[in-house]
Order: sequence, then structure tokens, then C-alpha cells
Amino acid sequence: MEAREQRGLQIAATMRLSRRGDEWIVPSQTKNGSKYTVKLAGQSPTCSCPDYEAHRGKCKHIFAVEFSIQRDIAPDGTTTVTQTTRVTYSQDWPQYNAAQTNEKAIAASLLQQLCGGIQQPPQGRGRPRLPLSDVTFAAVMKVFTTVSGRRATSDIRECEAKGQITHTPHYNSVFNYLENPMLTPILKALVEETAAPLKAVETSFAVDSSGFSTCVYERWFDERYGRLRSEHQWVKVHLMTGVNTNVITSVEVTTREVGDSSQFPVLLERTAKRFAVSEVSADKGYLSKRNMEFADAMGAVPYISFKAGTIADNGCEIWRKMFHFYQFNRQQFLAHYHKRSNVEATFSMLKRKFGASVRSKTPVAQVNEVLCKVICHNLSVLVHSIYELGIAPTFW
Repeated sequence: MEAREQRGLQIAATMRLSRRGDEWIVPSQTKNGSKYTVKLAGQSPTCSCPDYEAHRGKCKHIFAVEFSIQRDIAPDGTTTVTQTTRVTYSQDWPQYNAAQTNEKAIAASLLQQLCGGIQQPPQGRGRPRLPLSDVTFAAVMKVFTTVSGRRATSDIRECEAKGQITHTPHYNSVFNYLENPMLTPILKALVEETAAPLKAVETSFAVDSSGFSTCVYERWFDERYGRLRSEHQWVKVHLMTGVNTNVITSVEVTTREVGDSSQFPVLLERTAKRFAVSEVSADKGYLSKRNMEFADAMGAVPYISFKAGTIADNGCEIWRKMFHFYQFNRQQFLAHYHKRSNVEATFSMLKRKFGASVRSKTPVAQVNEVLCKVICHNLSVLVHSIYELGIAPTFW
């Protein structure tokens, strides 16, 4: 069963489909509240989703409808409608349970090794500084526990009792360091270092962006309706992830005004420093001559979806090759392109486990807190890889 059929079977088993005459209304798996219209009448079924528009073949929504109305025609002409049942997938439960029950302890041990490679800045005049490795450990562990800095203090003290840090920093000290821009490049380096043990597993990558809301409001006066409006500010997270383990290999945190396409070369270049990148997939927002040529120069095949009306030849050789591949080998192209759905799964894992919002109020602290979330995610991936893939992570 191909990937679209599997997703269609999952939709049919877990979501409610409704019928309006010859049309079926199918909920979206990724966009809350969005629905697509499937029409089965005629020679071939159609759907209003972007996937069907791209490859003009059966999408997961069409498969979902077909699975939902499987019919058996008896010899006497009567028709029996068979409704689908809930789908379950195989899981190595002993290894999964072991990873889950030991995750926090092993993650703390890995974090100790990780922070051990942080160099302490030279001590100048004045009060002795806290060990930077201890403060970084405490900041990441605070995020891992998903509680406030005050409530996380007891967990960090337990780590001190185990010898994982030399001293438990005061929670206000952790907050102050999160507001220090000096910490940002250190946290980015830790993100890349936590991904490095999986370089033998990952060769295909996907890139995308998503937002993390903050507790800071933005207010403005709406001249049209004559009233004050407000909304949460949010930060934009651009990341590249491996499609096998969902480990995050590089990340950039920006304001919401920054476009996706401009971050592609930065993420790919930093990923290629540690991984052998054979291919990278991205949506239409990353389509540009510059990104195509950069991926080709890095030795990666760029599976970036083409927009409607795109021309075949714009003076870029790799653009022309990929465009013709897209036109004449659509199914094979889309098989690689749809690996990008793994980056959406990565964002879902990250937000569900460590929260879709940040507690910090200042811009620098918000960036550093998101980076801590990414480190926590990678540590969780490493713990599961220890049990399921048998790896032995080492850092630096």
C-alpha cells in the first residue's frame, strides 16, 4: 500500500466524512477546520486539495472516501456498505516503553555530556561568573520539564545531586542568561551537535517554518471598524530535519516578517557541515533559482514543488532538469517531494511535547527559549534512537 493509501485509510478510520449528493467533504489532517471536496462522479474522481492539483492522481482524501464506502455487490444485486475500522500500526512496544520510561534520566545524562563541551569565558574583574555549562544545562532542563523556572528548580537540584552539574543556578540567573545574546550561538551549536550522532542514518532532509506564540500582545487601532485590536506576537522558526528520525539538523529563529526562501541556504549549509545531504525537499515557498543552484552546489537534489505557470528554462541548468523531471516523471518526483511532510511531523512533535508558545517576554530570550526546545526535541530523538537503532551518542 502506497503512502497516500495509508494516509487515506487513517483518515477514513479516525475522521468523520460527510456526504452532500455526489460530493464528499473530507477534513484536513494538517489544517484545523479546513475541508476538501471529493467528487467520485465521472470517469475519474477529483479533489480540491493541493496534492490532487499538483499530480492529478488519487490523493489521500479520495482514498479515504473510497475506503469509507467499500461496497460488496451480492449475486442478487443487493449492495453492502462496509465501514472502515480504526487503523493500528506495528510498534516495537518493549523498546518504545523502555525509551519513554527512561527518557528524562538519559536525556539529562546526554545533556551533561553536551554541556561539558561549552568553554567557560575568561573571568574578568568583579564577581565570579556562574559556570556557563551549568547555566545552559539548567536552561535546557527547565524547558524539558515544561514547567516554570521556579518549579523546575527541584529537578535541577536532583541533577546536581547526581553530579551532572556543579551548582544549581538560581532561577533568576537562568532568566538573565536567557536574555543574553551571547547564549544564542552556543545554543545553535548544541542543536547541531545533538543531531550529529545520527549522521549515518540521515541523508534526506526537509525544510519548513512554523510559528511559536508569545505572551506579548501587539495592539493597534483599526481605522476601518473604529476599534482597538490586539493579537499575540509570535516568532518564526525555520528548521531543517532528517526525514527518517525527525532530528533537527539546523535552525534559525526570526521575526514573522522574514521570508522562508531566504533561510534555505543558511539551513542547508549548516546541515551539510555534518551530514552527507543527498536530497532536500521543500514546498513552493522555497522555489527560486538561487536555492536550486545552492542545493546543486552542495551535492543535493532539490525536490522543490513548482508553481503554476512556471517556465522550463530561466538560464539555470538544475532548474531545467528538475522542471522536466517534474513534468515527465511526476509520480517519481512527488515520491521524493512528499518526504517534506516529515518536517510537519517534526513541528508537531516539538510543539506537543515542549509547548507551542514561549514564556519569555524579551526578543532575545524568546529566541533562546525556542532553541532550548529544539535541543530538548533532539535529545528525545536520541533517546529513542538508542533503544530502537542501537546507537551510542558521543559529542564533541
